[in-house]
This record gives sequence, structure tokens and C-alpha cells, in this order.
Amino acid sequence: MSRIGMMPIKIPEGVKVEVVDHTVTVTGKNGALSQDLSVEVQADVEKNVCTLTRKNDSKRAKSLHGLYRNLVYNMVIGVSEGFRKTLLVNGVGYRAELKDQTLVLNLGYSNPIEYPIPQGITVTMEGNSRIVVSGFDKQQLGQVCAEIRSFRPPEPYKGKG
Repeated sequence: MSRIGMMPIKIPEGVKVEVVDHTVTVTGKNGALSQDLSVEVQADVEKNVCTLTRKNDSKRAKSLHGLYRNLVYNMVIGVSEGFRKTLLVNGVGYRAELKDQTLVLNLGYSNPIEYPIPQGITVTMEGNSRIVVSGFDKQQLGQVCAEIRSFRPPEPYKGKG
């Protein structure tokens, strides 16, 4: 039995969850997200609670049960509150600045790196070395942070990067 998959998802006010066929659509003040579910997992919405159940007890169904429950939970949190991550630029002469919808990073290379900010993601700067990335899609937010970090990964001894 999946402990995570069995937990119900409380739907806050202002958030609307719809299940059509095997697609869950979550709409809130920050935007709308949708997720296709596997055939082995079924979602039900009653009043302000969403529950996911599996159709059988196969190993695949058990593993997908908890996965899809967390994906739907992250969508509900994202459209109601949003997510944010903070990246620190650490190193002598390393700095970042924001120009329109482009993040300009000076990371010790001969030329600055210009990273266009995707739609749905908001980037703010706190000083020259703290980048705050926020958005309502947790997967997209993590991908953007990973791409920014990949330009100069922190080196293992002093953490510069």
C-alpha cells in the first residue's frame, strides 16, 4: 500500500480541479496546469478533496500511484501559492544582472552568458549574487534552475560557481 498515494489532496479556495478521461486539470490564480494520468491510476474529486486510487495491485500501479498523487499535489500548490528557488553566485568577479527578459551572467568566461527567461518563470535579483527564480510549474522551475546552474557548476572544494 502506498502511504503517499493514499493521502487525500485538500483543494484550497480559488483552485478548481477537473478530471476528464485520464487528464487532471488544475486552475488557480497563478495559471493552469494539466497532467495525463496512467490508465492504472484514477483520480476522483469530491467537494474540496481530490483522491487518487489504483485499479490493481501490480508493482507498476503501486509505483505510479504515489508519483501521480505528488504531481497533482504539486500542481495544486503551484497554482495557489507558487514555488521559488534561490541561487547564489559565488566567486571573485562573478555576478549576475537582469536586463528585460534576459539574465546576464558574468562567470569568469571571456564573454558574459545571456540566458533568456522562459514564459511562466519570474527572475528577480537581490544584489549582484543572489538570483530568485519563481514560478507555478515546479518541473519547469527546476529545469530553469538546473540550466542556470550548469553554466558554472560549483567546484567541490571551495564551492565557487
